[in-house]
Amino acid sequence: MTETVAAGESVQPPVRRKVGVSDVVANKVAGVTLRGMPRIPHPVKRVLLGGRSITIDGNTLDTTLHLMLAGQQLLGLDGLVADDDFVAARTQLELLAASFKQRIPIAGVTDLTVSGAEGPVKARHYRTDEPGAPLLVFYHGGGHVIGSIDSHDDLCREICRSGGVHVLSVDYRLAPEHPAPAAVEDSYAAYLWACEHAAELGADPQRVAVGGDSAGGNLAALVTLRARDEKAPRPALQLLLYPVTHYDAETRSRTLFARGFFLTQHDIDWFRARYLGGAQLEGSDPRVSPLLAEDHSGLSPALVVTAGFDPLRDEGRHYADALRAAGTPVDYREYGSLVHGFANFFPLGGASATATGDVISAMRAHLTRAG
Repeated sequence: MTETVAAGESVQPPVRRKVGVSDVVANKVAGVTLRGMPRIPHPVKRVLLGGRSITIDGNTLDTTLHLMLAGQQLLGLDGLVADDDFVAARTQLELLAASFKQRIPIAGVTDLTVSGAEGPVKARHYRTDEPGAPLLVFYHGGGHVIGSIDSHDDLCREICRSGGVHVLSVDYRLAPEHPAPAAVEDSYAAYLWACEHAAELGADPQRVAVGGDSAGGNLAALVTLRARDEKAPRPALQLLLYPVTHYDAETRSRTLFARGFFLTQHDIDWFRARYLGGAQLEGSDPRVSPLLAEDHSGLSPALVVTAGFDPLRDEGRHYADALRAAGTPVDYREYGSLVHGFANFFPLGGASATATGDVISAMRAHLTRAG
């Protein structure tokens, strides 16, 4: 049975709860379930879903993600932000990420510090054995409020392993303790550090790229703009996974997928309030919204990735259009059956794994051509 869902009516969100012992247990149960997801045959997943599917805007939700979201609701969870207290929300995300972590083996992993805007910040270097490989400076997602190098450890390992690149994951300062533009300042300082020290990491200093998911994609785009404006070394590539490009966007996708598909409008508003609430910047400021920059020409080639069931889908499309219109080379890829955050869900199998593999392969091809 195919269920075509009206805008914003796909799933009824459960009431949010405080993170406590029950949530730790729930995450452990979720972890066991998620780790077993790739071994569940597709027909069995369909039976577990009662034969139902969700189709919106011409896209049908991936069965694996549909089952994941249904399980999330059964556990009383909805959206990315589990608690109005930002410390508890951070803890919840770390617990969830750790619950199905794969610890993918690669040549080497080293924790280190790099230059931030106001002092050292933590970073993690994922090393490939491929000689003279490029370096990807990676910024994790989480709305500039939650997330860490630990929550994105598996994704960085997979990029390193499958992409044949060094990855430098940066733990930039988070809001609300450090509101905008602290994250941008740290990200840019870390990029300059990476350009200077790439050879010491075993990477090709002529092929230093930037990338990130969601809020991290926002940072990668802003670093690329600033590198151009300040005549710093230009990134070899900007890898933008479902990026935030306009903090004040009022798009169709934000209405269609306001709830029920992992990232909710409540989450977006919650992140915005903490990132910009104590800042001197408005959401319309191009220093936080790269889509609103006056000039998108002369920028690094971009690999822009969006998901069909993502409230950020349309602003990602719009950013790709703005880059292309300004003459910046763009490889735009939209994965219609997926939700926001799918690159972190590659361990579950299904379309998330296929799409993540495709994105990493495309990144590798672009960086090979840049050599």
